[in-house]
Amino acid sequence: MKPSLPQGTRDFSAEVVRKRNYIFETIRNVFELYGFQPLETPAMENLDTLMGKYGEEGDKLIFKILNNGLERPEKHAMAKADFEKVLDGKNTKGITERALRYDLTIPFARFVAMNHGQLSMPFKRYQVQPVWRADRPQKGRYREFYQCDADVVGSNSLLNEVELANIYATVFKKLGIQVEIKINSRKILTALAEVCGGPEQVINITVAIDKLDKIGMDKVKEELATRGLNIEQVSIIEKYLSISGDNQEKLDQLSALLGANAQGNQGREELRYVLDYCQQSSFICDLSIDFTLARGLNYYTGIIFEVKAGNVQMGSIGGGGRYDDLTGLFGVPNIPGVGISFGVDRIYDVMEELRLFPGTVQSGTKVLFFNLGAEESKRAYSLMQQLREKGIATELFHDQAKFDKQFKYAEKKSIPYAVMLGGQELLDNTCNVKNLQTGEQQTIAQQDLPGFLS
Repeated sequence: MKPSLPQGTRDFSAEVVRKRNYIFETIRNVFELYGFQPLETPAMENLDTLMGKYGEEGDKLIFKILNNGLERPEKHAMAKADFEKVLDGKNTKGITERALRYDLTIPFARFVAMNHGQLSMPFKRYQVQPVWRADRPQKGRYREFYQCDADVVGSNSLLNEVELANIYATVFKKLGIQVEIKINSRKILTALAEVCGGPEQVINITVAIDKLDKIGMDKVKEELATRGLNIEQVSIIEKYLSISGDNQEKLDQLSALLGANAQGNQGREELRYVLDYCQQSSFICDLSIDFTLARGLNYYTGIIFEVKAGNVQMGSIGGGGRYDDLTGLFGVPNIPGVGISFGVDRIYDVMEELRLFPGTVQSGTKVLFFNLGAEESKRAYSLMQQLREKGIATELFHDQAKFDKQFKYAEKKSIPYAVMLGGQELLDNTCNVKNLQTGEQQTIAQQDLPGFLS
């Protein structure tokens, strides 16, 4: 049987892992710079923790885990009936009680709900772990991928939104990616729903709007009609989605469309606050209002973010928003929160396409000691340990072999230096050091080797 990978997953070579780690470390360092602390949660959660938190579309993409013991004869009859329910799209504890996490936000909310009495509020955490989605694999979209999240809970202050916007700007500046940070407010979308049939329409409207980039305006209008909105209401939404201009012009057009709606006014003022604060704080990236931004997750309640990379065809590489009642889903109300997420896999693809990774990312083994015999290798090993104590990554070739084989090993691993100790070098306490990039070779005293290679 030919080995293969599950669709939507990948292996990562050393070259790729080092590049990914460069992204992870850049993001982690900025998180720490802004006062966030690390957290990790399990790969799987109870199914009840996840279901109903991501909206109708999101729930369909949750990877469920079969219970243990279904092969037992005493469970066969029950399992058969339960499988019939599963085939009808229902969940049953007889078949599955757990699932792989869909994102990092809901597990974080569960953690806060379980530990809020011991946490110092506001609690600022970051999390870098894989998540899983039963999505259709395509460019920039995988079934297993990493997220890097930063969240603040226990504070209503819009200063948190300003901080998160600046975290985005700082990270992408350090990575060299030109981006546009888009913002909107779910309060504005709620106001739009209120003038288009009532607040109960907000989910129907946001789910449809969230597909605008994928299916276009005409298909969005068709979907809105199938969700029960009349021609006049669809027309209002079309006008809303057609708002354009600079940030101030967009806010003015929104006022004209929504009138004195209280939710709309509040959302508009919150957007203005974040924009004004960023303009006064040496903000280093474009921050623009985008009223087509919906973020199709039900738990958002205020400002929402999305980040798009310039100069490359790619979906969003970051997103998030405020979710003032997320822990209320777990019986712990009144803990407001806001967070953002980085799509590391898409960021990697963008950096590869634009060739933004620095050459130093691939620094692995710096020195290869050739294996030229038993006594020579013992001396080489002693020198190798001295280099390692100085922080210089070093290897000794595993076996005595022809020079050509050892050179090829160094070449394949992009090792820049080779050190050779033969019988004469043992007597002279010297060694030959060859720069494998330039071909230059020097003979130096063994005691000088650490300083030379440093």
